[in-house]
Amino acid sequence: MYVYLMTNKNNTVLYTGMTNDLERRVSEHKSGEIKGFTSKYKCYKLVYFEVFPSPKEAISREKQIKGGSRAKKEALINKENQDWKDLAEHWN
Repeated sequence: MYVYLMTNKNNTVLYTGMTNDLERRVSEHKSGEIKGFTSKYKCYKLVYFEVFPSPKEAISREKQIKGGSRAKKEALINKENQDWKDLAEHWN
Protein backbone atom coordinates (compact mmCIF):
# COMPACT_ATOMS: atom_id res chain seq x y z
CA MET A 1 0.00 0.00 0.00
CA TYR A 2 1.16 3.50 -0.81
CA VAL A 3 0.34 7.01 0.35
CA TYR A 4 1.51 9.64 -2.09
CA LEU A 5 1.59 13.34 -2.87
CA MET A 6 1.22 14.82 -6.32
CA THR A 7 1.51 18.41 -7.48
CA ASN A 8 1.18 20.54 -10.59
CA LYS A 9 4.08 21.86 -12.67
CA ASN A 10 4.36 25.03 -10.55
CA ASN A 11 4.12 23.13 -7.23
CA THR A 12 1.19 25.29 -6.14
CA VAL A 13 -1.38 22.53 -5.56
CA LEU A 14 -0.94 19.37 -3.50
CA TYR A 15 -2.99 16.18 -3.72
CA THR A 16 -2.74 13.33 -1.21
CA GLY A 17 -3.84 9.85 -2.24
CA MET A 18 -3.59 6.18 -1.39
CA THR A 19 -3.33 3.11 -3.62
CA ASN A 20 -2.21 -0.50 -3.75
CA ASP A 21 -0.47 0.02 -7.14
CA LEU A 22 1.46 3.28 -7.28
CA GLU A 23 2.67 3.00 -10.89
CA ARG A 24 -0.84 2.29 -12.19
CA ARG A 25 -2.42 5.05 -10.13
CA VAL A 26 0.14 7.68 -11.10
CA SER A 27 -0.31 6.67 -14.74
CA GLU A 28 -4.07 7.17 -14.36
CA HIS A 29 -3.49 10.64 -12.90
CA LYS A 30 -1.02 11.62 -15.62
CA SER A 31 -3.27 10.43 -18.44
CA GLY A 32 -6.29 12.27 -17.04
CA GLU A 33 -8.26 8.98 -16.98
CA ILE A 34 -9.66 9.86 -13.60
CA LYS A 35 -11.76 12.98 -13.56
CA GLY A 36 -11.55 14.94 -10.36
CA PHE A 37 -9.12 17.02 -8.36
CA THR A 38 -5.88 15.91 -10.03
CA SER A 39 -7.18 16.39 -13.56
CA LYS A 40 -8.86 19.70 -12.71
CA TYR A 41 -5.70 21.14 -11.14
CA LYS A 42 -3.25 19.26 -13.40
CA CYS A 43 -1.50 17.44 -10.56
CA TYR A 44 0.60 15.16 -12.73
CA LYS A 45 3.89 15.15 -10.81
CA LEU A 46 4.59 12.54 -8.12
CA VAL A 47 6.75 14.25 -5.50
CA TYR A 48 6.46 11.99 -2.44
CA PHE A 49 5.32 8.53 -1.38
CA GLU A 50 5.45 6.15 1.56
CA VAL A 51 5.01 2.35 1.58
CA PHE A 52 2.83 0.49 4.10
CA PRO A 53 2.27 -3.22 4.76
CA SER A 54 -1.49 -2.93 5.25
CA PRO A 55 -4.44 -0.85 4.05
CA LYS A 56 -5.28 0.07 7.64
CA GLU A 57 -1.89 1.69 8.19
CA ALA A 58 -2.00 3.46 4.82
CA ILE A 59 -5.49 4.87 5.49
CA SER A 60 -4.39 6.13 8.89
CA ARG A 61 -1.33 7.85 7.40
CA GLU A 62 -3.32 9.32 4.50
CA LYS A 63 -5.76 10.88 6.98
CA GLN A 64 -2.87 12.22 9.05
CA ILE A 65 -1.24 13.85 6.02
CA LYS A 66 -4.52 15.23 4.66
CA GLY A 67 -5.28 16.73 8.07
CA GLY A 68 -1.94 18.48 8.25
CA SER A 69 -1.04 21.92 7.02
CA ARG A 70 0.52 22.66 3.67
CA ALA A 71 3.75 23.48 5.53
CA LYS A 72 3.83 19.95 6.99
CA LYS A 73 3.26 18.43 3.55
CA GLU A 74 6.02 20.59 2.08
CA ALA A 75 8.37 19.49 4.88
CA LEU A 76 7.70 15.83 4.03
CA ILE A 77 8.47 16.46 0.37
CA ASN A 78 11.54 18.58 1.09
CA LYS A 79 13.02 15.94 3.37
CA GLU A 80 13.04 13.30 0.61
CA ASN A 81 12.77 15.29 -2.64
CA GLN A 82 14.24 18.73 -2.11
CA ASP A 83 14.00 19.70 -5.79
CA TRP A 84 10.40 18.48 -6.11
CA LYS A 85 11.34 16.29 -9.08
CA ASP A 86 8.75 13.99 -10.61
CA LEU A 87 9.60 10.64 -9.02
CA ALA A 88 7.63 8.87 -11.76
CA GLU A 89 9.22 10.74 -14.66
CA HIS A 90 10.90 7.64 -16.08
CA TRP A 91 8.11 5.15 -15.39
CA ASN A 92 6.26 3.71 -18.39
